Amino acid sequence: MANKQMHAQSREINLLTPSRELPLYGKRILVTAPRNYAYRLSEQIIKQGGLPVFMPTIETCYLSNYTQLDAVLADINEFDWIVFTSRNGITAFFQRINDLNIPISVVQKCHLCALGKDVESLLSFCGKVDLVPTESSPAGIVTELAKLPQIHEKKVLIPAPEVVGLPEPDVVPNLITDLQQLGIEVTRVPTYITQGLDKTIYGMELNLIRQGMIDVIAFSSTAEVESFLTMVKLQSDYEHCVIACFGPYTTANAQNLGMNVSIVSRDYSSFEGFAEAIAAFFLV
Repeated sequence: MANKQMHAQSREINLLTPSRELPLYGKRILVTAPRNYAYRLSEQIIKQGGLPVFMPTIETCYLSNYTQLDAVLADINEFDWIVFTSRNGITAFFQRINDLNIPISVVQKCHLCALGKDVESLLSFCGKVDLVPTESSPAGIVTELAKLPQIHEKKVLIPAPEVVGLPEPDVVPNLITDLQQLGIEVTRVPTYITQGLDKTIYGMELNLIRQGMIDVIAFSSTAEVESFLTMVKLQSDYEHCVIACFGPYTTANAQNLGMNVSIVSRDYSSFEGFAEAIAAFFLV
């Protein structure tokens, strides 16, 4: 019995499965996610037999000016909810709390919300989470908060990125608008920076795309798409690549930007689901 269980586990995580039997065998997948996400997505691609090619089109980093965030942290007890839309927001938020020597207990009076696998990060920092929406998206956040009594009387804080050098995706602005329509008082505070990267560092990767050596371009956010499009000269440079998007929101925005999206991850609570969606495309 024990041997059967061990065999099942090894097959499940593809550790000993011959590469040729894996769905993404020989497929080069361009990973455009920032480096702190790219390694997690790449791990899942490798498990499916794929060959990840790193080309982060954006990076996320700490703020250069903490004035607004520090002011919010000084009055954190004013908020009923803190709604995190990304793991980066969680990391940067609690890193600043630590830098200022503010006790973690200050957030205990607030209700905390996070999406999907981001919950693991939130729990590691403060051991608390009060809401995990069934749908791992801003729309899921709105749906769940709308069910709560007297939510219109509450104050919500949204730690969000400061977008530099790129058009801001509509994800956070739309979330704020939708929450305000519920009567909620919403405060957005810049917590980290999202910015595009210089395309001159990617001469080799861009040549691979133009030469038809990349099978799939995997986008996990709209900002990645926006930055990627500044790096390529013509649509014909990448039109032979299969475009994969992490969830319906990134898909809709990519399509609005003129991309033909062939793969949409329906399970967008984790990168495992994204890699599985890419793999399923090649099994058809």
